[in-house]
Formats: sequence, structure tokens, C-alpha cells
Amino acid sequence: TSLVPPLSRGRGYQTRRAPSFLRRATEARPQPSMSDIEYVKLISAEGHEFLIDRNAAVVSGTIKSMLQGPGNYTETTQGEIRFPEISAKTLEKTIQYFYYKLKYTNIRDGTQMPEFKIDPEQALELLMAANYLDA
Repeated sequence: TSLVPPLSRGRGYQTRRAPSFLRRATEARPQPSMSDIEYVKLISAEGHEFLIDRNAAVVSGTIKSMLQGPGNYTETTQGEIRFPEISAKTLEKTIQYFYYKLKYTNIRDGTQMPEFKIDPEQALELLMAANYLDA
């Protein structure tokens, strides 16, 4: 049902059923669940878009919460997350870390984990981003 103005002057709005062609056009279309989405788009402050594997993205506790949260938010339905406070350079290095952690987390054969190299001038920005992203 929808609220439509009355046909004649009178008591204000009346509740009427919308015509069938409008009901069909406005019916909620099923959205893919996050388990169906294989890739996630991360967007930096400058608008740079990074399409990454969902498994790498959920290395971040913050991103995992955003993707699995309730509601019809863009993060949940389309797998797209904007980071207006994180620069493209910092987000790119953070994404590299997601893949690094995904690759080396469960090594059990005694192989030593290689060092993840960070430029000293980028360390503070990466620390703040890692803190926000819970990574």
C-alpha cells in the first residue's frame, strides 16, 4: 500500500493500493549475499579503487564487520567500502599486508615468515590505518 492524495477534496490522505505495474517496478530485488561476492572494492580518499579478494579483505576486523553487518548498506550488498581518511598509497600498502598475512598466517612447515617491508616515512600513516582497520 502507499499514501496517495485523495481523488476528491476531503479528509487528507487515504491509504490505497498502488497499481500493479508500480508494485512490480518497486519490489525489492534480491541482493547477493556477501558469501556470493568474491571480490571487494576498497576506495581511497582520492577515489582510487582497489578490487581485492574477499578472503584478503576480511583479514581486517573492521572490513569484516562492515561486510557482514546487518542492513542494506553498500558495504553489505555490493561489497564496496570507501575510506575517506586513507590515502591511496597507504591503502595500497595495507592491501599488500592483507595478502601477506593471508599467505603466511598458517605456515606450519617451519618456514620462516619473511619481513614485511615498510618505508619509514610511511610508517605513521600505516600504523593509524592498521589501527582503524584492526589489521
